[in-house]
Amino acid sequence: MRAARRLRRLVLTSLALVCVFVMAAGTIVAHLLPLRLDQWDVPQVGPHAAAAAAPPLAPAAVGTARGSGSALTPAGVGAVLTPLLSAATLGSHVGMLVTSLGTGRVLYSSNATSGFAPASTTKVATAVAALSVLGPAAQFRTRVVAGASPASIVLVGGGDPTLAAGPPPASDYPQPATLAQLAAQTARALRARGTGHVTVGYDQSLYTGPGLAPGWPDSYVTTGNVTPISSLEIDQGRLTAGGAPQDADDPQNGRARTFTPALDAARAFAGFLRADGIGVSGAPAAATTPKNGTALASVSSPPLAQIVRQMLLESNNVIAENLARHVAVATGGPASFSGGAAAEAAVLRRLGVSGVSLVDGSGLSPRDRITPAALVRLITVASSPAQGRLRAAITGLPVTGFSGTLAAGGSVFADPGAAALGVVRAKTGNLATVATLAGVVYAADGQLLSFAVMADHLKSGGLNRAGVQIVKVATALAACGCRSAG
Repeated sequence: MRAARRLRRLVLTSLALVCVFVMAAGTIVAHLLPLRLDQWDVPQVGPHAAAAAAPPLAPAAVGTARGSGSALTPAGVGAVLTPLLSAATLGSHVGMLVTSLGTGRVLYSSNATSGFAPASTTKVATAVAALSVLGPAAQFRTRVVAGASPASIVLVGGGDPTLAAGPPPASDYPQPATLAQLAAQTARALRARGTGHVTVGYDQSLYTGPGLAPGWPDSYVTTGNVTPISSLEIDQGRLTAGGAPQDADDPQNGRARTFTPALDAARAFAGFLRADGIGVSGAPAAATTPKNGTALASVSSPPLAQIVRQMLLESNNVIAENLARHVAVATGGPASFSGGAAAEAAVLRRLGVSGVSLVDGSGLSPRDRITPAALVRLITVASSPAQGRLRAAITGLPVTGFSGTLAAGGSVFADPGAAALGVVRAKTGNLATVATLAGVVYAADGQLLSFAVMADHLKSGGLNRAGVQIVKVATALAACGCRSAG
């Protein structure tokens, strides 16, 4: 059942990507190319191969399908959006910015430079910062090295947020590295050295500081939103009902997670070693990696572009926090929550993005602040032909009605009007009193727009209604001819 559900999600995502490319070819060519369908990070197997091979519609055909392409006007856009944004369901603090992605012209602005709690739209900032510093091909390595004594080994966490325990379903994308693979390599290396019995240590020292960020309650772990952030974890800290680590994906974050991710990973690794015929004495314990320890085995994560796509589609908090730490490591800062936040801000400033003040990389903290203008600037920078290494921050965004948190049942934003289906690609964000959405929309008049809408003073219990209202805003943009004097 789990494999079938994942295969369905993958097929829908693939179809959505093809759909968006075809419908928006005339406009996207100018802004998101050079870009081939095989650069959308969708595996070219089975039905996807045929879809990828099909040429897009000619721009003229798209123009006929979506509208004349006459320019939207600020007055026209304002007439459509102002009544929707004034709804009481969005609370007393609402902001929005809409620009033409082609010209940069501001078509609507309200509180665009005010700071809002961004919730998971923060992940757009984290994606852009990580891709900028590390590059889309970067991978994260989990290693095993010989320990300080002859019959000891150390499992060394490299900050792979996708590391799994056992083999995942073949339908999963991307396919993660696994502890089972690492243990098999280690067992072969140990036998080659004449070693059949070891003690297992684990090293999670790549990251520093607390595992929970400022503003994170313990309930974030017990309700399944996140595990304490560690450079060594498996299955993103998810637990079975009995409390043991398990390898099932859970994008809806419905199960409790462990408070001891590194120890649990080491215990699972020891179990795989025993299954591969290597004796393990005692329980795994925290250890320091010897400076000159002999490397015995290693496994590497999928490329960063694929990891970013998974993070954005699922709104995956563990991935986001690991990527923020890697930005800090790559720029020479401390790999802590504060170090990651500072490193992200510095990278974004170099890209011309201001208005970002973070305490974490996922947006789980209500103390984070981002302006609508900053989110739109992030989308614009990542869409630029001059910033090809940032492409996954756009192509990984959920598509309305098809993928991720914008698929049916994916979030409080997953009930779009017909006009938005397949033509809004955006990152969702929500906390108890926060609802945000930021991305791109291909409007009915033929223009590609970038937008961010944010509301962070929702009434208690009003999140679902606010999500519905924000979806109405996105749908109105998708349906927009919005041409009037002004």
